[in-house]
Amino acid sequence: MSVHPFIEAEEQGGHSVKRACELLGVSRAAFYARRNATPGPRATRDAELAEQIARVHARSRGSYGAPRVHAQLRQDGQRCGRRRVARLIARARPGRPLQAPPADHHHPRLTRRRATGFDRARLHPRPGRAR
Repeated sequence: MSVHPFIEAEEQGGHSVKRACELLGVSRAAFYARRNATPGPRATRDAELAEQIARVHARSRGSYGAPRVHAQLRQDGQRCGRRRVARLIARARPGRPLQAPPADHHHPRLTRRRATGFDRARLHPRPGRAR
């Protein structure tokens, strides 16, 4: 957890930044450096890619997932990884899980399995035969 928003709020409240930094164990130089910092190259590139991903996703009427969006970006001449595209798509959809739950959470009757001879006879009895 970052303490910088707390220090910022203390400053807005008219309290001393020096004292807040001392109490929280943060140097004032680090606080001001982070406050005045510009985003790094990765964050800048992620923002550009997020815009392009949104355009491709909108063009597909919301049907493309990460693999297809990645393929379309590659066709358009953008070089980026599929997992990066997946991360940016997941970040753009808050409230949705980042990954599906493990397969062992599915109910056994809902999984596809081949019925054995015994199951077939029980599920589809022949007419006229007693069970």
